[in-house]
Amino acid sequence: MFIILGAALLLIGLAGSLLGRLPGDFRFTKGNVTVYFPVMTSVIISILCTLIFFIWNKFK
Repeated sequence: MFIILGAALLLIGLAGSLLGRLPGDFRFTKGNVTVYFPVMTSVIISILCTLIFFIWNKFK
């Protein structure tokens, strides 16, 4: 179970680093302050997690 969870976390981390900034991500900069909201990246990671857990529960 820990191996599957570790593999899922690894895939999520790779997806997050490969996706980078998508068109739905918001970035606000004012002076020295930058605020970044990765909305679209979060949606894609959520979909990937849902698929992984759906497949995992289907074959459990």
